[in-house]
Amino acid sequence: MLVGDSGFAALELLAALTRNRITGITRLRLDAALYDPAPPRLPEPNSRPRTKGARRPYLSEVLVSTDTRWQHVVVTSWYGGGERSVEICSATAVWRHSGMPILPIRWVLVRDPHRRFQPQALLCTDPDQAPEQILCWFIQRWQLEVSFQETRVHLGVETQRQWSDLAIARTTPCLLGLFSLVTLLAAQLRASERNAAASSAWYHKERPTFSDTLAVVRRHLWCEQGFLTSRHSGHGAKPRRALQHAWAYALCHAA
Repeated sequence: MLVGDSGFAALELLAALTRNRITGITRLRLDAALYDPAPPRLPEPNSRPRTKGARRPYLSEVLVSTDTRWQHVVVTSWYGGGERSVEICSATAVWRHSGMPILPIRWVLVRDPHRRFQPQALLCTDPDQAPEQILCWFIQRWQLEVSFQETRVHLGVETQRQWSDLAIARTTPCLLGLFSLVTLLAAQLRASERNAAASSAWYHKERPTFSDTLAVVRRHLWCEQGFLTSRHSGHGAKPRRALQHAWAYALCHAA
């Protein structure tokens, strides 16, 4: 199943997904050309089979029509904002454009009775799916988009530039896994260590950034592995503790 925004609402793409048994769910333009399914072929031997039936009204017309029957639905998680009461109407149709593949779809019109957002239309390439389920699937994409947007803003993750497609597919999941691992390790530290943040006279931080958290985890691991003093006197002397902490502080922020 592929859930995307209006940029994925392309007939050739959605038809290719359908051929590969992938369900596509995207936004749909309110002026999309929708038709009834093609009627049965006439018995005339020289007649060409029809690809579509009668023309359907634009969804923008369905939106304002007094004959439209709306269904009240309560969505439990509306874009991270809790429950939201909306109204939907839905039907099946054939989406067709000249020179493009013919695509059977189920469209869903969504509107807010309190007018807190503009009405929108969704499509699903599986006409047998329930409208409520299509709406829930489409809303779930928001959590992924926010996660990737926050990893760019707060964690500095950028678009990968490796030459190999497999390397690109591996790098981002590995980075997200490392971010999660560092966060879990930092949660096990003392509060004084966990809240330590490097600052300067011109840059004051109210809370530690992820780079501070990463440095604290590095410092804790390095101190445990390399700066512990042995109880046996036969071992060589190590640098003074103040010097050890100074080295660890400098290295963990520079690494």
